[in-house]
Amino acid sequence: MKQEYSIKKELKRLGSIRGSGTELISFYVPPDAQISDMIGTLRDEHGQSSNIKSKTTRLNVQTAIEKIMQYLKLYRNPPKNGVAVFCGNISNVQAKPNIELFSIEPPQPLRSKIYRCDSQFLLEPLLEQMEATDLYVLLVMDGRDATLALLKGTNVTVEKKIRSFAHAKVRKGGQSAARYERAISESISDYYKSVGDSVNSVFEKYGFKNLVGLVVGGPGPTKDNFVKAKVLNYQIKVLGVFDTGYTDETMGVSELLERSKELLKEQAAVQERRVMERFLTEVSRNGLAVSKYDNVKAALLNNNVSRLIVSEDAELVEVTYRCTTCGVSFTAVEVGNSRQTRHTEGGTLEVTKVADAIEGLVETADNLGVEIVFVSSNSQYGKELLLGFGGVAAMLKYKA
Repeated sequence: MKQEYSIKKELKRLGSIRGSGTELISFYVPPDAQISDMIGTLRDEHGQSSNIKSKTTRLNVQTAIEKIMQYLKLYRNPPKNGVAVFCGNISNVQAKPNIELFSIEPPQPLRSKIYRCDSQFLLEPLLEQMEATDLYVLLVMDGRDATLALLKGTNVTVEKKIRSFAHAKVRKGGQSAARYERAISESISDYYKSVGDSVNSVFEKYGFKNLVGLVVGGPGPTKDNFVKAKVLNYQIKVLGVFDTGYTDETMGVSELLERSKELLKEQAAVQERRVMERFLTEVSRNGLAVSKYDNVKAALLNNNVSRLIVSEDAELVEVTYRCTTCGVSFTAVEVGNSRQTRHTEGGTLEVTKVADAIEGLVETADNLGVEIVFVSSNSQYGKELLLGFGGVAAMLKYKA
């Protein structure tokens, strides 16, 4: 969770940067890429950039490309999920260029190489990964084949493929019609049980509490009959059933994702609403809930937090000041990031340290194994958390 918070924070910062021209470079290196090939691509782009008419823009772009090439030489191979590198002139003063490089190792594998030179950084591939981190199980099936996959964010991994031999195991020759139909019915039931056991095993593998639910798709009535067959563990929630034309790991799973995307978005909102409703209920009865930074931090340090709730737009910093007259230092938690020396009647307060207060809470919660929930400020609940409760809250284990 600390990594997730750090990435979101960095993406927000990168999203606010605008170049004076098309001189901000985004370069996505997938995990299976050869570093030498990536540097070769950048050399080609460096050559192409000589055609840029503006001398200032041309120089800034070429300097940024050279900086990225030097950075990539630090790697023997790309990190396990690849790396996204952003570089360009971030100065607001055209006469004083400031070529800065930023890099992010994504939480999920990058799918392809991307080079983009624009007036802003290309962040969509990373933003898509950060939109949803809930785990879902996807199942596409017909009467013969089933594919079972796991969805996390935008990353899909196939867990298992199941083949039905329902019609291959029985032959009508010499059998009565009733006996033949019974054999068919039994073989179909065996197939449903095999698929159900596979789904159950995936939920057991990743933990029922960690998986939101199951989404089922496929052509014809097989998928509906499977859901009605009651072969799934009672803890598994079937979120939706959709018609798809395929059952394989490429077309079938992709089609199911496309058809269920609105449902998955709604599920994320539902999860968020449940968390906030539970918190507000406890607040109203003066129960197992606290808010505001100081209260939440104290509860965490006492290991009395079962769930940390953080607004995605909360900006709190711990600022350490030192009095230049008496030398005394103290720390204050403040909103925003801009800090400077203060002048008071008793002397001058000099800023000696600035730390991200939210990151500190997230790290402490991570170390304690506390569940962390990030809440979007787009919803009414999210706005209430940010404006009414200081952007951070916690569910307690016991009443202090």
